[in-house]
Amino acid sequence: MTAVATIASRVGITNTVSSTFYDKTVTDGGIEVITETIDAVRSVAIGIWFAVGSRDEGPAEAGMSHFMEHMMFKGTPTRTAAEISEHFDRLGGELNAFTSKEYTCFYARVLDNHVDDAVEVLSDMVVSSLLADEAITSEREVVLEEISRHDDTPDDAIHELFASTLLPDHPLGLPVLGQRETVGGFDNAASVDFHRRHYVTGNVIVAAAGNVKHEQVVRLVERYLKLPEGPRTPRGEREPEVASALRVIRKETEQAHIAWGVRGLRADSDDRFTMSVLDSVLGGGMSSRLFQEVREKNGLAYAVFSYHSLYLDTGQFTVYVGTRPSNAEQAITIIKREVDKITESGITAEELDRAKESMKGSLVLGLESTRARMSRLGKSAVTNGQLLSMDELVERVDAITGEDVQALAQKLFSGPQVLAMIAPLDAEDVAHLL
Repeated sequence: MTAVATIASRVGITNTVSSTFYDKTVTDGGIEVITETIDAVRSVAIGIWFAVGSRDEGPAEAGMSHFMEHMMFKGTPTRTAAEISEHFDRLGGELNAFTSKEYTCFYARVLDNHVDDAVEVLSDMVVSSLLADEAITSEREVVLEEISRHDDTPDDAIHELFASTLLPDHPLGLPVLGQRETVGGFDNAASVDFHRRHYVTGNVIVAAAGNVKHEQVVRLVERYLKLPEGPRTPRGEREPEVASALRVIRKETEQAHIAWGVRGLRADSDDRFTMSVLDSVLGGGMSSRLFQEVREKNGLAYAVFSYHSLYLDTGQFTVYVGTRPSNAEQAITIIKREVDKITESGITAEELDRAKESMKGSLVLGLESTRARMSRLGKSAVTNGQLLSMDELVERVDAITGEDVQALAQKLFSGPQVLAMIAPLDAEDVAHLL
């Protein structure tokens, strides 16, 4: 991508970069602002992204990133929690947030004539949250209930179990929600300290997409987002050690919830587009090999799919299936058989074409939403990713060959394998399946 850098004369702007589809500015305070102007819509999505997630937490503060996401909605010196919600309801807009292993995002989607309001309130929330003792006590209970709900939902809990089994000594193996023991001890002092260390200019990205001018967003950020200045917090990136492992939590469930997989790719890997094709062919949809073999031909499961996650320093490739305990061995055997077929014989030309067309369709359809476009900008920036235009994305997808997919499958699946289960079974019942 060709980008032209210019020094802007506007107050508070140190450097502005313009590309074919987005503009980026780093303000004097060190806040990165990235926008995509879409004249054909009337909405604008704005996100304030922080480079802090569960991977950035110490052992005693596991779950604090997610807890802070909750606390930013609990009131400021100028607004109560109810007034924050009422404000966006009055605008007819959307206000929400989410936390992942590597970032936290607070976002709003509003009509283009309410952008100033949205930026001002979002900024007030993340800069001036009261973190009051009473609100912390109440919200601790809310998050503890969220953890209980997660633990009582095995088809959700299995994915955190798999991650912790794959990466037992790496921060990416930590659950986003945290542990009951740590969350139950969060107080004002711990919250204020976490906010002081992580909610600084070097950790924040402001992303916006829709019917808005870049200069307008920059001025609003300069005016309202008065975070303490500070550099990007070190992420402690390191390649994890991965070993074959089996972990079974015995639980009297109707189904065996099974996750099988391997270490995946880093977010900046050149093979990440090939990974998407492999994922699609193996378990990405109703025409995938696993859906056809496990569900359609053998009737072993209602839900069976694969997915992959890309992180700064590693990744994971996972297959999930939920099946009756008596069918667990057959389901796992089929999964491993289909993986072996791809590593040994590759994929067909028809599968390759179908996966590539599906990827391109998903890319285009996904970008019809201003929120999706904002998320693409923010996620790429906060994880040091590469922002590609639609033409560049399509070009990368079109260049993938069947040989590329087979070579990646051989690389991934020849390494250590991990099997995690939540089921009315014991580890010795399924140890031979690893």
